[in-house]
Amino acid sequence: MAASPPVIAVSSWSLHRTLGLTWWDSPAAPAARKEAYGKGSLAILDLPAAVARHGILKLQLCHFHVADMSRSWLGEFRAACAEAEVTLTMLLIDDADISDPVNHKRDVAWIDRWIDIAAELGAQSARLVAGKQKPTPAALDLSIAGLHDLSRHALSVGVKPVTENWHDLLAGALEVHYVLDRVDGLGLLADFGNWKGDWKYDALADILPRADDTHAKCSFGGVVDAPGSMDAVDYGRCVDLADDAGFAGPYTLIYDGPDADEWAGVAAEETFIRDRLAARARRIA
Repeated sequence: MAASPPVIAVSSWSLHRTLGLTWWDSPAAPAARKEAYGKGSLAILDLPAAVARHGILKLQLCHFHVADMSRSWLGEFRAACAEAEVTLTMLLIDDADISDPVNHKRDVAWIDRWIDIAAELGAQSARLVAGKQKPTPAALDLSIAGLHDLSRHALSVGVKPVTENWHDLLAGALEVHYVLDRVDGLGLLADFGNWKGDWKYDALADILPRADDTHAKCSFGGVVDAPGSMDAVDYGRCVDLADDAGFAGPYTLIYDGPDADEWAGVAAEETFIRDRLAARARRIA
């Protein structure tokens, strides 16, 4: 169990309404600026400073929040992180399906380019989607072949490659282990909320000892500060599982609840994790 305060990070997804704009780039189409979540109230280059003002010094950036893939803009964002003393822990490359035999080569090449962008941003790691196909042996092995090449490239440019228990290919702990065991240097981002149902707790317990990072995602049923809106039972079980696994962080806060006050949602998650882990530490002191 944790004997020191948890390491806390936040994803730019947790502030997608605050940011408003997206620049969704995909293997099939170039980036396009959209007011996907409204006009927003915070410019993306001001995000590191805003995160720091809220007492969080580690940030994950979604690839669709990269406003410009030019080296000059990437340098500006890197400088903004440095000025705010915020570490960019991960670039979340949120698209592509390297388990699809039709588009495998195209999608590997697309992720490859985003790995270079992660390096330019100064990101410590990059999250790669393992695949979206059903976990047949052929789909898993095709993903492994792509992840092998992508991981080798990432490590060569100083970026830690990780994948996530996300989408159909990594449908359970068995598939996660199958991929991790066969790709040298590949790490794991364990998401609390991607798997659904009571079976997920045993599955999370199985993979969390291998996790380099987490998406500490809580389910909210309504207004953030309303009694009972936070699913404290589920969130508490997930935090306990991470702690039991010896996970040392970061707990990357993912807020996507219905309340538009995203900073309040992030703060509620952080407070819950800190209080939960502190209480567990006191019980064994």
